[in-house]
Amino acid sequence: MTQLSGYDFVAYFETKVPLWLAEKGDPVGLHVGDLSRPVNKIMVTLDVRPEVVQEAIEKGVDFILAHHPPIYKPLARFDLSNPQTRMYADLIKHDITVYAAHTNLDNANGGMNDWLAEALQLNDVEIMAPSRTKQLKRLNVYVPEEDADAVRSAITGAGAGQISADYEDCSYSVKGVGRFTPVGNAQPSIGELNKQEMVQEERIEVILEEENVEAVMEALLASHPYEEPVYEMYSIDQLQSEKFGLGRVGELAKEMTLAEFIPHVKESFDVKGVRIVVPPSKENILIKRVALCGGDAGKYYPDAIKQKADVYITGDVYYHTAHDMQADGLMVVDPGHIIEKICIPKLATLLAEWKREELWQIDIIESQTNTHPFIFDHEI
Repeated sequence: MTQLSGYDFVAYFETKVPLWLAEKGDPVGLHVGDLSRPVNKIMVTLDVRPEVVQEAIEKGVDFILAHHPPIYKPLARFDLSNPQTRMYADLIKHDITVYAAHTNLDNANGGMNDWLAEALQLNDVEIMAPSRTKQLKRLNVYVPEEDADAVRSAITGAGAGQISADYEDCSYSVKGVGRFTPVGNAQPSIGELNKQEMVQEERIEVILEEENVEAVMEALLASHPYEEPVYEMYSIDQLQSEKFGLGRVGELAKEMTLAEFIPHVKESFDVKGVRIVVPPSKENILIKRVALCGGDAGKYYPDAIKQKADVYITGDVYYHTAHDMQADGLMVVDPGHIIEKICIPKLATLLAEWKREELWQIDIIESQTNTHPFIFDHEI
């Protein structure tokens, strides 16, 4: 088993849910704590609230993985009479690190919005508002023929040559003649000082993701026989590159009336009630195509219209935004921000899988604190 530090955990987590997926200005990443400290017990939560911190203290947690960042704006005063501010002091006092994965988890494929679409049992799911693709690079490197296989194996082993999830170790080679003259303080592996050399070489071409550049270059330089390897690297546009973005749109297994759809939403997301925006022209439509976006995503409703959704599901719809939705003829169901609590069991399951695969020596627990601030009148 492997003892993890905070740095180890975050480095691995960000290979799966990278920070570049986050929306501009979203304070994802480390919020409180010291990543150099060992991680023994991780607690997954939707929100970091004083009650959640007390739960973490009581359960001996040293790392909180949250969806919602606790610090959205800089603290003006560290006034410990304020319960929310005192929470940060409690975290520091008990050496608890807090890390947030917010809109990067929302945008990630297989992340928050896919979990919500799965819970709603949608089929043929697509990204509602594609906004990002992986930045791809092309690497060309010139290698003596007899060393080409070793260099190719090293760079593909470090992550180059991956095309989609279905093909790996992809490369292309062209053979030719390399010419060079070692001079000055050169210590060539092939040839002599001040004498021009001609070498049968291969040019190896591979595609790699930007996030793998450092590892691939380390592998290249370690495996290449030349003192000064010759290579080229540049950015490329790839139309079939993996896409990312907010929201999902998909199809219900069968058409539903609004009266049938509302109980389905409540049961799928384990909520007690919903708010509904119904344009007069849509009172009697059958619902088949559904768009959704977790959290407070009312401003993205034009993307749901663009996707020809019969209904849009999101939380925290504002009064005036609801007027705009209604005027634009879009039916909307607002089950609240709390539907994102689905991240607690889902993240815990992911961490358990990574623990088994990487032999991590950690405990993983799910927060049991209810952070939903609202109840409905029929519950009183």
